[in-house]
Amino acid sequence: MASNTTACISTRRLPELLLRFLNRTPPVTPDGAELRALRAENNKLRRINAALIERVESSSSQRTESYAAFQHSVELAEQVRERTHALNETMAELQGSNRLLIDARAHAERAHHHLTDAIESVSDAFVLFDRHERIVLFNSRFAAFWKGTQAEVAAGTSLAEIKRLAVSTGLVTEVDAAADGHVLYQLRGEHWVQVSERLTSEGGLVIMYTDITDLKQSETARREKALAQKTRLLQRTVDSLSQGVAVVNAEGALEVWNGRFLELSGLAPIEAHRPFAEVMQDSELGLLAPGSQGSIGAAPLTWEQRLSNGRVLEVRTHPMPTGGYVNTYTDITERDLYAKALLESERWVRLITDHVPALIAYVGEDLTYQFTNKVYEEWYGWQRGEIHSRSLRRVHSPEQFARLEPYIERAFQGESVTFEFAEYNAQEQERYLLRSYVPNRDAQGRVIGIFVLIRDITDRRRTAEALHEAYQHLEQRVLDRTQELTELNSQLWQEISERAQAEARLREAKREAEQANMSKTKFLAAVSHDLLQPLNAARLFTGALLEHQVPAASAPLIRQVSHSLEDVENLLGTLVDISKLDAGVIKPDIAAFKLSELLDNLANEYRQIAAVEGLNMHFVGCDAVVRSDAQLLARILRNFLSNAIRYTPSGRLLLGCRRQAHGLRVEVWDTGMGIPSDKLVEVFQEFKRVNPNGNNRDRGLGLGLAIVDKIARMLGHRIRVRSWEGLGSVFSVDVPYGRLQAQPEQAVALPASLDHRLQGARVWVLDNDASICAAMRTLLEGWGCQVITALSEEDLASQVDNFHAAADLLIADYHLDNDVNGVEVVATINARRGLTLPVLLITANYSNELKLQVRQLGHVLMHKPVKPLKLKAAISHLLATQRDQ
Repeated sequence: MASNTTACISTRRLPELLLRFLNRTPPVTPDGAELRALRAENNKLRRINAALIERVESSSSQRTESYAAFQHSVELAEQVRERTHALNETMAELQGSNRLLIDARAHAERAHHHLTDAIESVSDAFVLFDRHERIVLFNSRFAAFWKGTQAEVAAGTSLAEIKRLAVSTGLVTEVDAAADGHVLYQLRGEHWVQVSERLTSEGGLVIMYTDITDLKQSETARREKALAQKTRLLQRTVDSLSQGVAVVNAEGALEVWNGRFLELSGLAPIEAHRPFAEVMQDSELGLLAPGSQGSIGAAPLTWEQRLSNGRVLEVRTHPMPTGGYVNTYTDITERDLYAKALLESERWVRLITDHVPALIAYVGEDLTYQFTNKVYEEWYGWQRGEIHSRSLRRVHSPEQFARLEPYIERAFQGESVTFEFAEYNAQEQERYLLRSYVPNRDAQGRVIGIFVLIRDITDRRRTAEALHEAYQHLEQRVLDRTQELTELNSQLWQEISERAQAEARLREAKREAEQANMSKTKFLAAVSHDLLQPLNAARLFTGALLEHQVPAASAPLIRQVSHSLEDVENLLGTLVDISKLDAGVIKPDIAAFKLSELLDNLANEYRQIAAVEGLNMHFVGCDAVVRSDAQLLARILRNFLSNAIRYTPSGRLLLGCRRQAHGLRVEVWDTGMGIPSDKLVEVFQEFKRVNPNGNNRDRGLGLGLAIVDKIARMLGHRIRVRSWEGLGSVFSVDVPYGRLQAQPEQAVALPASLDHRLQGARVWVLDNDASICAAMRTLLEGWGCQVITALSEEDLASQVDNFHAAADLLIADYHLDNDVNGVEVVATINARRGLTLPVLLITANYSNELKLQVRQLGHVLMHKPVKPLKLKAAISHLLATQRDQ
């Protein structure tokens, strides 16, 4: 029973299992293999059904149960038949679907073939990825990228793997980002591709690689051409600079430089892209870069370096934002010389004023101190320079300033004021001071400050008071003390002692007076420029008048005025020279030179002067080289020649040389009145003249030969004089031989006729004195020149098209307004012109520093007052030199 029951239950569950099987969804892909599997399973089910029926029929169970099982089997068979019928219908449908699927597959294969043909026809490399970024399809151009790389790229390869293989195999050598957002790859063989990516609707990815090698090469060529143009423009710009320029790239190699850099650094032509440090090893200049370390560890951006040839360079380094740096090299030699000259001038002024036994100061119109000497600062107890820019009101107490204020107001009104004033010094000692306020006027005559000169007269005043008091009481004391002889005798000894003290005070006062006299001498030597300025203008005006045709009655008057001015010039120049020599202002500039350069000019000059006086002058030239100061030696010979002309009423003169063992003797002979033998020593003393009443042309002070003696002692030259009364004299000076350095020879002799070179010459005149400008214009126009005069650099620039107008010569005064000198202005003018002008500088400054500076610049220097004949000769020489060039 148990087994029958189990069989019955199993039979009951079978239709349900078949139903479940038959109700299963047929496969989505009805291909031949599945159809065979379904048929096999159907046959299996039929055999199972037949076995079940047979088991039911052969069972030994009760009839009812057998009948029930049979009935159930019949029902199950009916259901199997129905299911079989449904299965057959499904099979028919599956076969129809299979045919449709075969057609769809054929269409899909044709579409795939068409797609393959389409991507092959694309000129770019094409790759299709699924949504998992794995290759689905690619064309032959993409496959060609990988030839020779030994990398296998096929369907299913991931995008990450492709990128890894591209780098590891060396296929991609460089990656760049384009301006439009695309990514550029450089492949082997210098090929460039541009990558474009697009997403598909199913989440896949399409990547196209476009070959842009030609475009990249064209763009590179265009950039290189533009860079070359910019490089050429940069090079031309750098070459046009007056500074030396060196551009160093981020790797430290020299990229761009100009010829001025090579010149200043002393380098030969070099190749580009050399390391800058290696280049500078061949130069005297040090290496300066933004990373260079200074003496205290900071990075210097600027330094100055003095070269062995005397040049001074300013080197600056400028770092660039993109790396590298730019170095500039500027020649500041002239600025350095000028700064040294200013420092030396200031030191000299300080040296003079600090040793003057007087209080010296300068006060501006705002009552502030602008200059004080050492004595002035010590008197008021101030440190060096501490008093500068302080007001008079702060230096003096309110009571003292109230007493000084009326005198200060008078000085600013243009009056020179001198008065005595009692005042306490820094040690609280009451002293008597003699104050002098001298107004300082500008070119318009307005008082812009006052010079303060204060002398301590306490001792002198007390001495005078003591003497006065002693004199007043002397008689009374004598009368009172005559009564007792012993007391009188003691009082007399006391009086003698007091007088000895008074005598000592008098000697001290005398010493102070002598020091004041020396201060006066130094002061006279320092103000020579202001004294000679109006005289220079007057000489130029009279020289211009002598060049013009004037009425016969006026000609003697003009000549007399000229002679008078010449006398004033000689007298004033002599006094100034004596003062300068006594003050030690003049310093010799010893150098070797050809004596012919000096004697030829003197002979040309004095030959004409002698002819005017009715004398014949003979000259024997000499080419020997001597060692001396050319200017001072010329001054000695000018005095000899001027005296010879002055003291020779008629006859002739001779200028010549005699060779000696150790030097050359330059002699001046004349056939004049001669000098008595007992007067030969006196002629070299100050204010000594021989027979002044016998010569109407002798209007001097007797200082000429005294100056000669002082100059000769300064130079170490020996002077001699021989004379025969009534027959003539010979003056000579012994000059040692010298040796010239190798240099190009220059002709310095001037022709006798100078006027033809001056005709039509275009001359610019720059002087801050209007009268001198007018005099120069009159004189030069009389010689046929075209003249433009100006009072300042700005005035001249406005008249001559900012210095670009045509010109042949520039004449400039050294001392101009606002502490500007002619050397600076001349440098500015020539810097703005394409062709530099020859320059003639006129000054009353006899310093060796100025002469050396002007000589190094190649200019000509003349000292005031200027003689028209010398001026004409100098201008003719400069114009001839300019035309020869």
